[in-house]
Amino acid sequence: MSSLTTPTQLDAYRLATLRTGLRLEIKGMRVNIGQTCYSILKTLGFKGSREAVLQQVTDEVEYIKANF
Repeated sequence: MSSLTTPTQLDAYRLATLRTGLRLEIKGMRVNIGQTCYSILKTLGFKGSREAVLQQVTDEVEYIKANF
């Protein structure tokens, strides 16, 4: 079992979690009662429709995985 220790690892984990939540929202499910994952990702600077934001987040997570 590994632990997340650097800010980059924590950011990647958060993005991966939001990506999973956005996938569920696209299918019609709600992850939580508060803000949607889509709105949280929009505040982080991602733009476009739900599908476009999902693609951007997926690209970002893959980039972080490959380089760190």
